[in-house]
Amino acid sequence: MPARHLLLAVAVVAVWGSNFPVIKIALDHLPPLLLATLRFALAALPALWLIRRPKARWRNLAAYGLLIGVGQFGLLFIAMTRFISPGLASLVIQIQVFFTVGLAMAMAGERVRAYQVLAMLLAVAGIALIGWHAVTDGASITPIGLVLILLAALSWAAGNIVSRSAGRVDAVGYMVWSSLFAVPPLLLLSLWLEGWPAIRAGVASADWATWAAVLWQAVGNTLFGYAAWAWLLARHPAASVTPMALLVPIFGMGTSALWLGESLSGWKMVAALLVMGGLTVNVLWPRLQARWRAARD
Repeated sequence: MPARHLLLAVAVVAVWGSNFPVIKIALDHLPPLLLATLRFALAALPALWLIRRPKARWRNLAAYGLLIGVGQFGLLFIAMTRFISPGLASLVIQIQVFFTVGLAMAMAGERVRAYQVLAMLLAVAGIALIGWHAVTDGASITPIGLVLILLAALSWAAGNIVSRSAGRVDAVGYMVWSSLFAVPPLLLLSLWLEGWPAIRAGVASADWATWAAVLWQAVGNTLFGYAAWAWLLARHPAASVTPMALLVPIFGMGTSALWLGESLSGWKMVAALLVMGGLTVNVLWPRLQARWRAARD
């Protein structure tokens, strides 16, 4: 991969990782479900006029929009109001990788391999450590925060399965058009659960930083992030591009510490090493094994 392409990949994961403290900035004024509504509305409505609908069924787009919009981001934003710190949220939600593998195996009837068991044990140990501190400490994460993030990760994983069933389609167009289906249910849930007075007060109190954070959700994460990632995947093997996503929690925890002053205590670092170790084994072990076999042959 040329240096400029590598820098682009790093820029994408930096945007995705640093998005977690940006979310927290927006949540200082806006209710979580309203923030999710605005995020997907801005990602969908302007771009619909410029990007052609991908070759995917309407029900597939609707299912993905509901799972990612309401399930993943709706629950994530609720959790980040006061139940989990941004840095830990960026780490725990990466469990979606194992949920995705588990759902795919359950649907295909595949057996679990030894390296996947090892990867899962490492990640579960990290989540267990986080869960212990959620029960005994509650400063950076609460039990309800952990449950909400795990449910968000499960929704993300289910969304991955749905998007995979759509086949090879334009990734940016798929994200834009599926976002359209996330807006109505998020808006209705916001009106129902948060109420018009809270919505009005949030919009009235929002400053320029809040609206910049909202815009960053749509333009930075969705349009730039997915467009650049799809561009890289079209030009390089997936094995060269996808491992870069392992840097997302590093940027998430790092920027949360720098911008918001989130503590990086010892137990958080240990939990991060365990979860990241599991993710690394799961992503890289098959590639290393293939190289070893090629070298022997």
